[in-house]
Amino acid sequence: MKRPTDRRTVLLTVGAAAVAAVAGPVAAQSTDIRGAVTFEGSAVIPEGHLEIYLDDPAIQDETRRRATQTRIKSDGKSKSIAFSLPSPASATPSPTRRIVARLERADGWLIARGSTRLEAGSPVYVTLNAVIY
Repeated sequence: MKRPTDRRTVLLTVGAAAVAAVAGPVAAQSTDIRGAVTFEGSAVIPEGHLEIYLDDPAIQDETRRRATQTRIKSDGKSKSIAFSLPSPASATPSPTRRIVARLERADGWLIARGSTRLEAGSPVYVTLNAVIY
């Protein structure tokens, strides 16, 4: 025999649906830092390894200073390379935080470098400038 639905069951179901509706869009929002890297003068980005990382010069501890990073291989044919960095869990807003991009040849020589300040909620655009030795 089937039990009749009581008021408590209905309220629990409605409450769970309301929490899921509110938490769904919040959980779906990405906390990744997204952006693109270009080369000075809108030139093609040379072939090499592109290292992109979040840096905060105000932090003295080297391990915490470079909390998140990614490496992308440049094939020497693109004018722009898109990237995505996971946002560190312990990231507190800081006016000195910046995104740094370094392009190195296969033998480790630095070809170009660029950086820009990180502003929360907006895409990041970094321009690489050729390094002169």
